This record gives sequence, structure tokens and C-alpha cells, in this order.
Amino acid sequence: MPDSASASPAAPPLTEAHPRQSEFSFEVGTRLTGPDGEPTLGRTGTITTPHGTIQTPAFIAVGTKATVKAVLPESIRDLGAQAVLANAYHLYLQPGPDILDEAGGLGKFMNWAGPTFTDSGGFQVMSLGSGFKKVIDMTGPGAPEQAGADDAVAPGKERLAHIDDDGVWFKSYLNGDKHRFTPEISMQVQHQIGADIMFAFDELTTLHNSRRYQEEALDRTRLWAQRCVAEHFRLTDEREGKPYQALFGVIQGAQYEDLRRKACRDLGEMPFDGFGIGGALEKENLGTIVGWCSEVLPEDKPRHLLGISEPDDIFVAIEAGADTFDCVSPTRVARNSAFYTAEGRLNLSGAKYKRDWGPLQDGCDCYTCANYSRAYIRHLYKASEMLSHTLISIHNERFVVRMVDDARHAIEDGAFHEFKAETLGRYYSAPNV
Repeated sequence: MPDSASASPAAPPLTEAHPRQSEFSFEVGTRLTGPDGEPTLGRTGTITTPHGTIQTPAFIAVGTKATVKAVLPESIRDLGAQAVLANAYHLYLQPGPDILDEAGGLGKFMNWAGPTFTDSGGFQVMSLGSGFKKVIDMTGPGAPEQAGADDAVAPGKERLAHIDDDGVWFKSYLNGDKHRFTPEISMQVQHQIGADIMFAFDELTTLHNSRRYQEEALDRTRLWAQRCVAEHFRLTDEREGKPYQALFGVIQGAQYEDLRRKACRDLGEMPFDGFGIGGALEKENLGTIVGWCSEVLPEDKPRHLLGISEPDDIFVAIEAGADTFDCVSPTRVARNSAFYTAEGRLNLSGAKYKRDWGPLQDGCDCYTCANYSRAYIRHLYKASEMLSHTLISIHNERFVVRMVDDARHAIEDGAFHEFKAETLGRYYSAPNV
């Protein structure tokens, strides 16, 4: 296990890049123009990593525990995903970062040849700490009894994580063992996991937290970001010979414009390779908040929006300047028989699909739609056969990957706004059943 007692030598000045950062790059491609023909914050681009390139905008498939649930890595490759994202918190607990290091890194461990990401575990710290399930339209202002309750815990939940200025104590959800995460430990864990892109350790707040606490957490995240950079540089030197791992800073600040912009200025001055936009925000404010960040963050570095996959959110985020996205939703809803179509998300458990011999979506080029009927997949689901999870997940991942790919091509062709109107018009025109 990583050693929290490692005394890092003095890091290079936090405004100066490490010499090896040239092994990672981002190049802006086509600028998205608005209806008036003027350039907007949206763009295409190319991220170059030691294990391949990512053409952006791009949807990154989530493989939390070094696997996209129920789907072979080969299938994820075949459906067009350019990269996968795993979770450092979960891999730290099981099987342990030393195992992945010995295997040659995350990609080799899971038989994935392309680029990889790891997030830092900050989300899990918040989730464990309060028991609230963070979603994009978190209820904070809408829950007066909780608003401003900085120590609030969800009903029936136990607080399993405790945050201080140095880091976080938490209990394992697997066996209750007590663990310590600091910025240094997060960097040590992620360097052992070996992803091409990793995220700095941050404190993720909720919309229940008061303005005062949001300010405290933002400053704590800023100081943790500095420590992450210092430890990242130390480990990059120490692990010479390993592929360079890019480090993204994480922008917090909830729904407050001044806090978001401050975070972008503070972290934008640090030598990060890119940035993750995360934290508490309401769905209706997503584009506005991403826009605030894109206006301040360095133009020549990629921006990753954490936890987004709904079509309307993706299009709004692309226009506001996000380059990559990740979300567990395509596979999560698949395990409940939900599948995506151009006319909206449908539920295969319905009786009307019992004798439906068509594919999940007419014209879809995924493996599932080329080989299996709705009737058969419904049978699998009703019979509690795990193959239903696999087949629906393949289709759902392909749907989102293709939609984002098509949005990228539309930007390049100058047809983004028409494509957005057509896609969202169809998707949200019919009730989801």
C-alpha cells in the first residue's frame, strides 16, 4: 500500500511544467460557431496520450473497477469508445494499486490498449461522508430542512468519512477497515494504477452545504491541488521509464459564479495538463457553470466534465466548452432493462416487447442490434439472465458514443446546431416508456 509518510522533496515552482509533460498534449481543432457565425466556447480537439489519441468531444466509458460492467473490453473497443475511466478509490480497496502496478498498469491489467483515466475518489469521499447520492440535479435549495446543514447525513445512513485539512479518514465499504487518503496518497495510488490521465484529489461538496463551507472546501481543494502537483512531479521523476501520466485539476465551487471563476484562476495557474469540472450543480445551470469555467481556464488544455451522459446535458456542455465526459448511466440503466433510442429511453420489461422481433433500435450498427431481437433480450431480462445486461449495455454505450462522435463531426461540418435540434427534438418528443 502507498505510504502516507513519504516526505516529498521540494517540488518545482507550481507555475512551471515538468519536462515530461510534453509527452501529453491537446490541440484545438475546429471552433464551434454560434447561429450568428461568431466563435463560441465549444470546439473539437485531439488529446494525445502514451496509449493513443482521443478525438474530442468524446464520451469516455466508465469502468469503475477496471471493467465496464457486463461488457468485454473488446466489445467496448468495437463499439467505438476511445478511452475508459476507472476509479482510484475502488481499485485502491480491491485488488490494490500494487497489483495493477505489477500487471503493467490499468490498461494491461484489463486488456485495454487505448487511453485510460482514473478519477481520484473525491466523489466517493462525499458520498460516503453524507450518504447522499449525488446526481446532476441535486436537491439542496429545494430541501429547506437540509440547506446549509454542513454536517447533514442522509436518513438512515452512517457517516463513513471524516475530512480535515490534511486529508480524509474513511471506512471501507467492503469490510469496515479504516483508511486514510491525502493528496499524496491519492497521487501514489493513481501512479501505481498507471492511467494515462488522472485527477487531483479534491473535496466534493453538495448543494446542502452553506456558502461558508463551500468557501472553506474550495480553499482546501486549492491547497490539496498544490500538494497533488508536487507529489505528481516527485513520482514522475521517481518512476522514470513508466509512461507519462497527465494530471488534471478539479474545479469545484458549486453554483457560485465567483467561486467557480476563482477556482479556475487558482488551478489554471498551476501546471496541470487539463482540468475536470465537477461538483455540485443543478441541471438547469449546467451550461452556465461550464461556460464560466471555460472562459477562465487555459484555452490550450482539455476540459473533462465529470458524470454527464444525458443527451440534452451533453449538447449543452459541448456548446459551453467541455471536451470529454464520463458517466455510469448507460450501463446502470441497462441493468434495469432501459435502452436508448433516437425517440427516447425505453424500458424493455414492458409486455409489448414480448413478441417484438426487431432490434433495440432500427438502423443501429451495434453488435446487439445486428444479432438480437427485443423479444429475446426481454426474455433474458425476465429470466434474470446476465446476458441481458451485456447486450443492452453494449447498445447503450454505442448510442452515447455515436451521438457524441456525430456531434463532433457536425462541428467540423458547420452543422452542429441543426444536428442538435434534430437529435434532441426526436429524443424528447415522445414519452419514455
